[in-house]
Amino acid sequence: MSKCSTTEEATAPTDPAPKWIGRKKKVLPEKVAILRYKLYQKAKHEPKFRFYALYDRVFRSDVLQAACGEVFANGGAPGPDGVTIDQIVHSEGGAELLVKELHEELKARTYKPGAVRRVYIPKANGKLRPLGIPNVRDRVVQAAVLLVIEPIFEAMFEDSSYGFRPERSAHDALTKVRAALKQGQTEVYDADLQSYFDTIPHDKLMASLRVRITDSAVLRLIEGWLRAVVVETDGNGRPKGTRPTSGTPQGGVISPLLANIYLHWLDHSFRSTRGPGTQAGATLVRFADDFVILAEHVGAEIEEWVEGILEKRLGLTLNREKTRTVSLTEGKASFDFLGFTFRFDRDLHGRDKRYLNVVPSEKALAREREKLRGMISTRQSFVPIPKLIERVNRHLEGWCEYFDFGYPRVAFREVNSYVRERLTHHLKRRSQRPFQPPEGQTYYAHLARLGLVYL
Repeated sequence: MSKCSTTEEATAPTDPAPKWIGRKKKVLPEKVAILRYKLYQKAKHEPKFRFYALYDRVFRSDVLQAACGEVFANGGAPGPDGVTIDQIVHSEGGAELLVKELHEELKARTYKPGAVRRVYIPKANGKLRPLGIPNVRDRVVQAAVLLVIEPIFEAMFEDSSYGFRPERSAHDALTKVRAALKQGQTEVYDADLQSYFDTIPHDKLMASLRVRITDSAVLRLIEGWLRAVVVETDGNGRPKGTRPTSGTPQGGVISPLLANIYLHWLDHSFRSTRGPGTQAGATLVRFADDFVILAEHVGAEIEEWVEGILEKRLGLTLNREKTRTVSLTEGKASFDFLGFTFRFDRDLHGRDKRYLNVVPSEKALAREREKLRGMISTRQSFVPIPKLIERVNRHLEGWCEYFDFGYPRVAFREVNSYVRERLTHHLKRRSQRPFQPPEGQTYYAHLARLGLVYL
């Protein structure tokens, strides 16, 4: 196999390029898009080919410039070095100097990954989710590696995978689940992985990468990011550093792809000759580490198969308390997936049949109320009402865009009522005397006149 077969100088395949090849946060430079296209086609047409000449593509100036644009468009907090994107943009030389320095370091092989800053964000269950934030310069190099290797792995990923993938969304996954349920696959294995991103074994993840990549320089880069020191503050506010032995930190640019590469082996095994996709005609729908298996009957064999793949082969841990099998044909049974509840309800017109109801889950509504409570609180008393309503509108529009799936009208009315109640209370609290809307107007109409958007 000649070396040129892995580069953009190779003869162009005639297959049409996927839409995502040339687009990330913004349109990629033509030569970068062509490079990605050639890598994708090579990987697609030769599924056993292992790429051995990728590192010099990573430090190409145009690739690094495109990666820098991606990182800067995403924004985000600084890493442990405290350097922000704005500081880089407004420094002498700006982004161009950063790209030049990274190009030279990577070419000379003197680049070393920096530490990762750990922060914690609250989860819906009250616990905290750890995020690892690399330095901006490390995020740029990660984005460059992502631009180069993403097409290779996209060419081998299964259709059952939807999370953190180009041209795929949570709504696509929800549509697949709904279709399987309507086709009679009404028993659901609802799985929950315990701390997936933090428990991926490094050795097995690197082995998964070597299935398609043998370029040792690229592999060393990735392993360096996995093993980077994680810095956080202890109980006394002093910084402490630890070097992880497993996991890929959420917050890194390349982490979502690595997480998908590792769980690809669940997807691949599922549709293999001995997998439930073939043996039982079951359907797997996975969004990152959140997945469900739907079948006409989910028996012990499927449950044992999943446990064998995830725990024995991949070294992960199922959360037994949250993992369950549910039959939607029994009573008022339901399950939640990606913020939605799926269940079969009685026909609204009294007919002797049931329909598949898909609505925002109670947990999703509780999270939304909590978010709105924080947005419309005493801390916001100094914010002018039009500006506060503008902020609330932007948030509601985003929330509505995601949850406008299935039958969300009842949930939307609940959110409208909650927002109206909070804003009315807010207006009364700001006023020195009891607030009343203009004569002849209800609070509903008054808030609408102030610009509030109702879902």
